Amino acid sequence: MTDKQLPGKSTADSESKPRALKEEQSVTQTGSSVSTLAHGVSTHPIVTHHDERGSVGELYDPRWNWHADPLISSTFVTIHPGKVKGWALHDVMEDRFALLSGKAEFVFFDDRDGSPTKGSISKIIISENDRQVIRVPTGLWHAVHNIGPNDVVIINFPTQPYQYEDPDKYRLPLNTDLIPYKFEERKGF
Repeated sequence: MTDKQLPGKSTADSESKPRALKEEQSVTQTGSSVSTLAHGVSTHPIVTHHDERGSVGELYDPRWNWHADPLISSTFVTIHPGKVKGWALHDVMEDRFALLSGKAEFVFFDDRDGSPTKGSISKIIISENDRQVIRVPTGLWHAVHNIGPNDVVIINFPTQPYQYEDPDKYRLPLNTDLIPYKFEERKGF
């Protein structure tokens, strides 16, 4: 025991405690997130079945009634460890992302007039151990940060095919003053 640590007191009561940030609740006892997502963002779990040979799972099925628009196009994206793709926004199409491998943090900034979550930042973290399809509505700024040790592989099923002559994509630099969020290197817990 150090001379600054009294019997019966935790080390959290030390002189460093006033400078420490108290952790806020992020999940319920059942593991559900307590955060609110940007208006219009929705997810659908991707059930993955494993056996001794590998795994299989459905990425998208219109019978889920998860999204009214049909599947008309598909692309893939890879992101190297520690790297970020975004900020991006679409006026016409919606993105529907499915993570196949790696671990990623999807970050959303809602700057849409009339949205009940206007001005908010929200996040979803998914990995190959917790696969989901993520719906990103039009007009919502979004970025994807690889927070794992391996490449992230993401499939996108956008609601419209890419328009080569007139892309429906707007971009901002990662650390813009227009979005109140900064991507930082993650070290430690």
